[in-house]
Amino acid sequence: MSIKSILAKPFAKYIAGKFYKQSKNAVKVQQTIFKQLISEAEHTAFGKDHNFEKINSYSDFKNQVPIRDYEALKPYVEKVVDGKPDILWKGKPLYFAKTSGTTSGAKYIPLTKESMPMHISAARNSLLLYIAETSKTDFVNGKMIFLQGSPELGEKNGIKTGRLSGISAHFIPNYLLKNRLPSWETNCIEDWETKVDAIVSETINENMTLISGIPSWVQMYFEKIIERTGKKVGEVFPNFNLFVYGGVNFEPYRNKFDDLIGRKVDTIELYPASEGFIAYQDSQAEKGMMLLVDNGMFYEFIPSEEFFSENPKRLSLADVKVGVNYVLILNTNAGLWGYNIGDTVEFVSVNPPRIIVTGRIKHFISAFGEHVIGKEVEHAMQENTVNTAIGISEFTVAPQITPTEGLPYHEWLIEFENIPENLEEFATHLDASMQQQNMYYLDLIAGKILQPLKITVIEKGGFNAYMKSVGKLGGQNKVPRLANDRKIANELSKFKVK
Repeated sequence: MSIKSILAKPFAKYIAGKFYKQSKNAVKVQQTIFKQLISEAEHTAFGKDHNFEKINSYSDFKNQVPIRDYEALKPYVEKVVDGKPDILWKGKPLYFAKTSGTTSGAKYIPLTKESMPMHISAARNSLLLYIAETSKTDFVNGKMIFLQGSPELGEKNGIKTGRLSGISAHFIPNYLLKNRLPSWETNCIEDWETKVDAIVSETINENMTLISGIPSWVQMYFEKIIERTGKKVGEVFPNFNLFVYGGVNFEPYRNKFDDLIGRKVDTIELYPASEGFIAYQDSQAEKGMMLLVDNGMFYEFIPSEEFFSENPKRLSLADVKVGVNYVLILNTNAGLWGYNIGDTVEFVSVNPPRIIVTGRIKHFISAFGEHVIGKEVEHAMQENTVNTAIGISEFTVAPQITPTEGLPYHEWLIEFENIPENLEEFATHLDASMQQQNMYYLDLIAGKILQPLKITVIEKGGFNAYMKSVGKLGGQNKVPRLANDRKIANELSKFKVK
């Protein structure tokens, strides 16, 4: 056993003890964070505009600070990007995490000297809590790979800019540098297919023990490993036993990964965003991810069914309930206030606060009032593929409002690894799962407003070809699980099996 392994266990126990103490007092911790954030930002331009000096309670805050998305907050962000200090948060940011927005073009999310360490410590602590629970430390001795964006940074008025994952690469602790792959040069390759080929070359003969990334892009890496060696990933990397992921629900990929690896491995789910590191899976036994209540953010929650109403109800952690779909709102030590991150979450436990990500508030189907969400389509897919030979590479769902014949329907565009022997029967089972979960969808089928769903089979590699065609292959990009229009579906249809 190495020195790293020996030291990791007591440190992990210490971090876990501190973490669970905070989680058991989550509401109180959040109240403290709220007061700290208001106090720190009182003299900023935003704080003055919104009377922070008069805010003494969460009720005061809701009266003074409206809910905003990036577009609504943009006038303040633009001043920060122009290099002006004390706008959203005291001083200037250390970095801007640059992301692609659908309506705003490039989005510049500030990362401050207070917020940046929170991203790093949360990623580290997710591994330490895994060690504390399982006592497994062997992975710290091998090589670890993080499939991420380029660490090369640009600059805006003296402030470094880049993708969050690329910025994070500059904060890898010294004790992990020798373990970390790929090399800096390979990480800087922009073309994703070229980059993955280079990563395969660098890792194929290494003792890989931990692999991390968005499942769809790790799948591409695994497939190239198998293509190069003719062996399962678990055979190529016999000591690989921990997969860390985020960005999408892993369940639709789980069967495929078990097959690619050739065995099951432990997994840790993360919920990092440019706006803040929100949650991570703290237990291999418990469902969901623990909300990080002491990570520089005060959370608000709006019931998703009320979100588009004129005065939606805003709740703090003290008033949330299990099983309700909420839009997540952030207030952060990077200067985001009443910020709609766009995600929806559901609590599976409130004490301690564990969540699952259910989708995006903009990613739903309600062409006929059914309001189908990402969690429902993913559950239906998982329910009908688990413990079967059916393999799914990727899928998305869209409404077909004007079919050439018959009633409208939901179109499921699916790239199969193994196509079901009876595709119509598979579609029937999927539709039954959707009706069971969503009473509005059930009523529309029963009332003959909609016909049952139809499946369009996408050729192998079709989703990647689509992503490449729109300049979003690799990195942190992912195909939405569902949409209320047919923009993606129409483009994907170019790759359907004839």
